[in-house]
Amino acid sequence: MTAAPPEILAEVLIVAAEASSALYAQRLMEHWRATGQNIKAFGIGSREMESLGFEIMGRSEELAVVGVVEVIKHYPQIKAVFEKLIAEAARRRPKAILLLDYPDFNLRLAKRLKALGLPVVYYISPTVWAWRKSRINIIKKYIDKMLVLLPFEKDFYKANGVEVDFVGHPILDEISPQLFERKELDRGRSRYGVLPQDTWVGLMPGSRRSELKHHLLLQIQVAEKMYAANPSLKFALLVSPSFRVDEIRNQLPQYDLPLTIVQDEPFKMVSLMDVVLCASGTATLVVGLMGRPMVIMYRVNWFTALVAKLIIGTKTTFGLINLILGRRVVLELFQEQANLDRLTTEMLKLANDRLYRGQIEKELLKSHTSLGSKGATVRVAEVLKPFLTS
Repeated sequence: MTAAPPEILAEVLIVAAEASSALYAQRLMEHWRATGQNIKAFGIGSREMESLGFEIMGRSEELAVVGVVEVIKHYPQIKAVFEKLIAEAARRRPKAILLLDYPDFNLRLAKRLKALGLPVVYYISPTVWAWRKSRINIIKKYIDKMLVLLPFEKDFYKANGVEVDFVGHPILDEISPQLFERKELDRGRSRYGVLPQDTWVGLMPGSRRSELKHHLLLQIQVAEKMYAANPSLKFALLVSPSFRVDEIRNQLPQYDLPLTIVQDEPFKMVSLMDVVLCASGTATLVVGLMGRPMVIMYRVNWFTALVAKLIIGTKTTFGLINLILGRRVVLELFQEQANLDRLTTEMLKLANDRLYRGQIEKELLKSHTSLGSKGATVRVAEVLKPFLTS
């Protein structure tokens, strides 16, 4: 006679529509499982979350689109998922709503779910402290608790009358001491035929399909020009966990350079590199925490770029690692600045000058002290516990 499955303690609706958010939601689900908490989660998430029992109503790899034109193109799909989440929340009455990042979608969703009388917790704050500060009024009205990753975010929200807890950055839990051990790094590089004295250049075009469209070909072209200028360089295309390797292979153009396709845990992949050409996003934080010098780039549809410049302006820092450090430690190139010649020049400067790289590495590693301490996932679980057990 088989034992009955354990009773579900609570249901929670989770929206984790981007690769980094989905990883942090996955870690939360793993914590619940490891501590014997049988919590049923549904909403938007990843394949990895689904393997833990998450009920998928929208896939993060399909909904993570950036830009006005891209959102319009995917609007019917996004709208359908949005309405389905509201209908299911109204029917199931989950104990809590956990929204991660993805602000344009999630803040609209919070308004609708709050009208149902459901408690809404927001994990990973929109960058309201940097731009579009008017969103603080929406957050104040519809968010019961804001969980922030950076210490100064807590001060900002408290000053604006928002219930807030500083939980630290969950990305710290992904870093192990072995990632900084020279012997381990040399052993890892040797598996790909890369010697300790080689300079290995990592290409990180992004974790969204729209980012691949704008970045992949350009990054390959930059690598080809770098290789033509310095044939001793080696290159790796670092594939986001949100993609299948064969999917990326099928999108690659013909190329003439020593390029290895690598897919592994983000920190492991980045640790093996010497320099990185990186699409803006959470990836810049991964690269920065590993102390790897980089050039940050970002390209979008021309109309999206125009709207972004009108809303944000042209002088605002957009690279996450620079925002955390409070200054531009690494170069950021947006839209027309992120062109083949400029990217090649800047990346060659990093690849060819070890002293220059060392100076940047020293500054980047200061980011560790800005993110709190390990254990963010446990702290998030503790904040959610009163909601789930009420």
